Formats: sequence, C-alpha cells, structure tokens
Amino acid sequence: MRGKKSATKWFLVLLLTLLIAGCSTGKEENTTEGSKNSSAKDGSTLVIARLSDAESLDHQFMSTINAASITHGKIYEGLVGRDKNAEIQPLLAKEYKQVDDTTWEFKLREDVKFHDGTDFNADAVKKTFDRMLDPNVGSPKAALFKMVKEVKVVDDHTVQFLLSEPYSPLLSILASHEGGIISPKAIEKYGKEQIKEPDGTGPFVFESWTPGQEIVLKKNESYWGTKAKVDKVVFKVVPEETTRVSMLETGEAQIAEPLSVPMMETVEASKNSEVYRSEGFGTEYIGFNVKNEKLSDVRVRKAISHAVEMDSILKGVYNNVGSEANSLMGSKVFGYNPDMKTYEYNLNEAKKLLAEAGYPDGFEITLKTMDSRERINVAEVLQSQLKGIGIKLNIEVLEYGTFVEQVNAGNSEMFIISWRNATGDADYNQYNLFHTNSIGGAGNTFFYSNKEVDGILDAARMEKDQEKRIELYAKAQKLEMDDALYIPIRVIENLAATAKGVEGFSISPSGYLEINDVSVK
Repeated sequence: MRGKKSATKWFLVLLLTLLIAGCSTGKEENTTEGSKNSSAKDGSTLVIARLSDAESLDHQFMSTINAASITHGKIYEGLVGRDKNAEIQPLLAKEYKQVDDTTWEFKLREDVKFHDGTDFNADAVKKTFDRMLDPNVGSPKAALFKMVKEVKVVDDHTVQFLLSEPYSPLLSILASHEGGIISPKAIEKYGKEQIKEPDGTGPFVFESWTPGQEIVLKKNESYWGTKAKVDKVVFKVVPEETTRVSMLETGEAQIAEPLSVPMMETVEASKNSEVYRSEGFGTEYIGFNVKNEKLSDVRVRKAISHAVEMDSILKGVYNNVGSEANSLMGSKVFGYNPDMKTYEYNLNEAKKLLAEAGYPDGFEITLKTMDSRERINVAEVLQSQLKGIGIKLNIEVLEYGTFVEQVNAGNSEMFIISWRNATGDADYNQYNLFHTNSIGGAGNTFFYSNKEVDGILDAARMEKDQEKRIELYAKAQKLEMDDALYIPIRVIENLAATAKGVEGFSISPSGYLEINDVSVK
C-alpha cells in the first residue's frame, strides 16, 4: 500500500507541475530561459503575487498582518523596531529610557524626513498618537494604547509617553505596525477618515493603490537609512494559487504568498522556484461566536471541541507543517503556557454534553472560512467529524476581505481564522483576542466578555515582574480554555514561494514580509 500511495503522490506532483508550466498569465512566450540567463542587478522591480488585497492602508485601522505587511517597515516606521533576531532596537528614536513606572522618554533622530518632505520630530510623534487615541477618530487600535495619558513634547527631538498606569509591553507595541509614525500633513488631510495614501519615513514611498488589483511602492531615494535594493515593489492580487506560482515560472513575479501545504511539493520540484519556510508567533484556530444562541452554551462549545480529532487534520491537511497548538500562542511568544491542555477527542463525552444542553439529536450550524485551500480542507474534515455527534456543519467560503469584515462584525457562528502575534508578547494576543474592550475589529471575534479574565489581563499589563506576568497569562489562558472559546489547530509556519535568484527575503515571526534587503537576479 505504501508504494502505491507514493506513486500516486508523485504522479499528482508531476501533474501539478505540468499544469503550472502550461498556465497562461498573459505572456505569449516562455521567459524561463531568459530569467535563467539574467544577471544580478539592483534597480529592478519586485513583484509579489498575493492571495488578497489589503483591507486598509491606515495602520490605525487595519486589522490584519496581511495589510500591515505592505506598510510596516516599508512606508511607516516606529520609534523602535525588531532586528532579525526579533530583539527590540532603536529606530526613529536613537535612544530611549524608562524614567519611572509611568514615564518613557525617547530621543529622536534628527536626520529624518517624511516622504512629503516634512521634518520628522516630536510634534509628529505626538500628532500620530493623538489621532489614534481621539475617540472621534474611532481607531480600533486605541485600546492597545489606552494607558497612554499623554504624549508630551519635551523639545523638537525628545518626546515622553506619560502613562496612567505601568504598562510593561509598551516597547513591543511600539515596535509593531500600530506604532508607525504618520506625516502630520497626512493626518491633517485625512483627519478621522482612513488614510488612503500612506506617508511615513520608510525606505519605500507609496505610489498607487488599485483596490482588488495591486498596490505599488517605489524606492525612497532620500531615505535616512540603508536604501532599498529594488526600485519598485508591486503587490499584485492573484487569488488563484496555481496562477501565483506559475507567475514565478514565467518571470512575472518573484515572490508568491501565501503558499499552501499541498502546493509545496510542486514548488520544490520546479527548477525556477523554491519554498521559503519560517516559524511564526501565531496560530490558526476554529473560533466560536458566543453571542450565537446555540454556542452561548459552554456545553455545546465543549461538545464540539471533544468531537474534533486534530491529529488527522494536522497530518491529512497540513502534512505536519506547523506544530500542534495548545492555545492561541506559539511557543516563542512571551507568556506562552506549555502546560495548557486542550479537549481530548471523546465522542461519548461530546454526545453527553450535547444532550445536557438540550440537543440530543444535534443541530445545524454554519462555519465561515476564507478562500484558502487548506482552510477549506480543514472545514470539510470538520464537517465530516461533527456528523458523528449529529451536527450538520454548513461551510461558507468567502473572499478574504469579506470574511474578515463579517467575522469582525459578529456575522458568524463558527469560523476558521488565524492570529499572527505582531509583537511576540502575550499581551498582544490576550488583550486583543479576549478582553471586553477588544470585542469586534480589534480582535475579539468570539464576542467574549469575562470580568475575571479582563482583570487578569489588565494586571498583567501593569506588572513589572516578568515571572509574575507569565503566571497571570497562564491563569487567563486556563480560564479561556475552560470557557471553550476556540479549538487550536496549529502553530503557524510561514510559507512562501520565491523565484530562484531572489535574495534577502524573509517573513518575520510576526508574519510581516521583509523586503527591504531583497535583490533580484
């Protein structure tokens, strides 16, 4: 049997490779040979074929790493950033210090200008955060900085963050896309409306956005730091994965992402492209909207959790790419609890809980997912497994932007989604996903509210002792698991396909595409 399966598997890989080679993407002649003979050079155009468009280019409103990957570190920069080892380093601030429990001071670089020519200074920092915290603007990210009482201008190149209470993860938030500094001219132009033409200090300048088609950035020739190696970057929306990968074969694109597990072998078999892999901070999971009448009963959520056999999903759908998750945090995130236990596979317990909840014969419910091959496959496996306890699971597949919009609005029952921790700190995961203040677009799409959990998460933000913070997060995660809000699937492994000759590309543990050092041969 093993030999038969192996032969079938390689036949499918060969078939997919042939299909890709035969795909037409608008070019009349095969350019593979020309790509092979081209020499390394700076000043070229980098084309990134992506599954979906950004839902926003305003980092004070965007809700996904997918969107943030376009602006963070490219258009916008923060006072601090993370280096290649994910360690926090000065960026627009040349140095910083914690003056006392509630005061942080940043000394700013004096050689930086925004893309529109405006000087970067303390006033720009203040205006950026004043906009985010303005209730009339209504930024869903304001909750992350609710402890910021005032951003105080000390002088042109010194700014202080005055907090209403201690906030241990401040630097980690400032290093994420939410901490990017916006040109005062852009703030004046757009006010409380979402910024459609982002203007920052980064190595790339915004050129154009054709919604649903592409976003174009160009090299910032006046950049204060190390300049980008390519002249232009085009983020092209290409929903069909086979087409994205075939664009690498024809030379129409140099990076295709995301890459699904089923497509990995096809890329690995190609002479012109290769697979990029790296471990992420985030996880994928099945979520429950607790506002739903049936799912408001914790016994129903526990029953569904007991009915899911995750090993078959990890092996059958993901081919063991990405490790098994026991919570909504990857093992590299500060505050991860290795001792967390998920609900064991137990159909008898699942049926018992359903009967106790008043559903001895099961019920019908809908699960929503984005149009990703892997997640559709997960949904179909889940559909089959839940039949075992009498639940008829309907699957609704939506375009990515529509999916995010509906789940954020609470227009869902069950859903498959991911959370890519942008900071590497448990606060970003826990506060966004589970705190009452974050219900909706900020991340809490469970629509969950638990005063005890809220209190623990608030305390963890204020606690300076890192070991005590870990203990608090362990307690919060236990309560969340007891309330059966989600079923963890796996710790995300970042996957992309790159054309051979692309150098300097990476995906950070947070999930941001890192392209500032990319060169193309």
